[in-house]
Amino acid sequence: MTEEIIIAGFGGQGVLSMGKILAYSGIMQDQEVSWMPSYGPEMRGGTANVIVIVSDERISSPILNVFDTAIILNQQSMDKFENTVKPGGLLLYDDNGVIHPPKRKDINICIISAAKEASIIGNTKIANMIVLGAYLKLKPIVKMENVIKGLKKSLPERHHHMIPMNEKAITRGMEIVREINKI
Repeated sequence: MTEEIIIAGFGGQGVLSMGKILAYSGIMQDQEVSWMPSYGPEMRGGTANVIVIVSDERISSPILNVFDTAIILNQQSMDKFENTVKPGGLLLYDDNGVIHPPKRKDINICIISAAKEASIIGNTKIANMIVLGAYLKLKPIVKMENVIKGLKKSLPERHHHMIPMNEKAITRGMEIVREINKI
């Protein structure tokens, strides 16, 4: 099993963190992983994306042009990465940041209202964990117990008190993800 993922959005949306948690979760399962971030000089508001590969086999290169899954959090990223999803792959997007939904008919398309749900819950910082939960519902490439270990590894110890809230956000994402196009 090899899963090649791009996660893309604006800086400050937790794109890199989501990728790091997935990578650490794969490590906790003794899988091969690659985590390759890319972002502009701006800390918040600039574009950010991360390529994550989780595999049972050695990873030959972290550089990819096509992906099994694209997780998209804004329109600019949708415009850039929609066509990089392999036919039969998955495009998961948050409808808060995407004005023009994807048009392709040869991929599975799912929608998550993560930003809206995070606002309802009262903590906009957990939107990325809601998205992660949606993704793991659709493609359970790592076990939840390893995601929690990944959270512990990626969050500074002073933020470990937030792990239960993040776990609830992941579970909520699993509950509210919707399929738009299933092939």
